[in-house]
Amino acid sequence: MSEIALVATDLDGTLINPQGHISEFTRAVLRAVEESGRDLVFVTGRPPRWMAPIVEETGHRGVAICANGAVVMDLHTEHIQTSHVLNEEQAIEVAMRLRQLLPTVAFAVERVNGNRRSKVEFGREPHYIPRWPTPDNPPLAPIEDLVVGGNIIKMLARVPMPDHGVEPADVSENVGSLGPDPTRGFASAPLVDDFLAAAGEVIGNLATVTHSNPNDTLLEVSAPGVTKATALAEFARQRSIGPEGVLAFGDQPNDLPMLAWAGRSLAVANAHPAVLAAVSERAGSVHEDGVAHALVEILNLKI
Repeated sequence: MSEIALVATDLDGTLINPQGHISEFTRAVLRAVEESGRDLVFVTGRPPRWMAPIVEETGHRGVAICANGAVVMDLHTEHIQTSHVLNEEQAIEVAMRLRQLLPTVAFAVERVNGNRRSKVEFGREPHYIPRWPTPDNPPLAPIEDLVVGGNIIKMLARVPMPDHGVEPADVSENVGSLGPDPTRGFASAPLVDDFLAAAGEVIGNLATVTHSNPNDTLLEVSAPGVTKATALAEFARQRSIGPEGVLAFGDQPNDLPMLAWAGRSLAVANAHPAVLAAVSERAGSVHEDGVAHALVEILNLKI
């Protein structure tokens, strides 16, 4: 088997536990990976504005692939090395098609400004109900206004959870968390899977659509062809690393392209059924530091 030169791992539900924490053992293993001379890359659906707590929690100041592959970000300087964005026309067309599919859908946008984080990174429609902390006083406007100017790294489309008998989370309860918990199986799980399948049909090649949390009827829309795999493949190519030198970990549908591309891929035990079906190797669950234990065994790390 080829020598592993690059370790790529998803965050929420894979490395970050349901309480929003990373254990001391996992932090020690991540340090050992970097000290071994291998590249360590966090490959996440999180936008850049959600990465500061990860840097603080892990001490990792290398590179992260954010927003499902739309952004490659230097975690030390917060400089955006590359970005792949939706333009205004694409975003409006996506919104129109999704509204025709599900009239109750509400939208929000994440954006950047060239090689920098944007002064206004997040905006939402008034009826888009956030389930996690957002910047103070985000712009509230129809999606047609929010997308003006483009530079959209991710458009969020949510069907209101109360429509399906599931109460929205209290944002105030989640302020201290590093992010969402995608490890539980709420009644919304089959709903978001069905939503994703239907949305993929109506959006077609106009954009890339995925989801990362079975507990929320939320879709994440990126520029056409943009996935975690495309960004990771380009990052590896720049370092003369082929897929055979990459070890990847994930848990949700947005991880599937990355897991299919990497030479060796493991799904954590708590992964989405589609991921468990697609990936033959398993790590322990996020509740048991599964990624860290797998890294120690596969890379023969000394902790």
